[in-house]
Parts: sequence; C-alpha cells; structure tokens
Amino acid sequence: MMVVCDECNGWLNPALAADSAVRRGDEVLLIQRKFPPMKGAWAFPGGFVERDEDPAHAAVRELKEETGLDGTNPKVLMVMGDPKRDPRKHIVSIVYEVHVDEQQRPVAGDDAEDARFWPIEELLSGKVEFAGDHFTILQNWLNQ
Repeated sequence: MMVVCDECNGWLNPALAADSAVRRGDEVLLIQRKFPPMKGAWAFPGGFVERDEDPAHAAVRELKEETGLDGTNPKVLMVMGDPKRDPRKHIVSIVYEVHVDEQQRPVAGDDAEDARFWPIEELLSGKVEFAGDHFTILQNWLNQ
C-alpha cells in the first residue's frame, strides 16, 4: 500500500543522499560521524541532496563541507537502496568516485568529528566501526 504524504502533497518517497568515494593509492577517505545516528562510526563523506540540486553536485558539496577537500570529476560508482540501510528512514544513496588533488589534506568540518585517509588493509580487517552499510560500499568498490 502506498502512503500519501499530506505535508508534501504527494507520495511519501525515500530520501536521496550522495556519497563520495575518494582513494589515494592504498588509502581511502572516511569521515567520523559527529552526531547520531551512528555517532563515532566511520563513513564515506556524504549527505542529503538538496531540492533542485544535482546528486553529483551534492556529493562534491558534502565532500567539501565535511572534509574541506575540493573534489572533481564525480562518476557514479553504485547505488545503495536497502530500505533498512539507515535507522532514520529509507535513504537511497548514489555513491560517486571523486577525484581529489594529492596536495589537499582533509580537515573535519560540518557534521564530521574527524576526516582522514585510512589504509585499505586496515579497513578490511574488520577492526574499524563503519556506519550503516558503508563497509559494504567499500567492499563493493574494491570488489572484495
């Protein structure tokens, strides 16, 4: 049964998010969540797509807001849409592979407690707490 949203005058649809996957050699960029849900867990930088915003622009904007890095050339990597992937509500995320110049260094901002490049080997060890399905995103990206 479809649920109609009186407030938005239409269907109650999933929210749309955009995430950035940034790699430098054998390292991957992650942010540590500053706020619930999943406070303290690590995730790819990203957030909600704003009204009238292209999701690719949202990925680059969120990357800048959360890490201070200027991303370029976003390319669709995958779409994550499991209705249970986020405890807040059904959120579909478009994950983009984004290029970042080697000289730039991440600095946590916005709703990120920390932002840094992690060795892929350490991330795959299972010792790092990931937010939601972001470990699956990493595995899919690396074909693990």
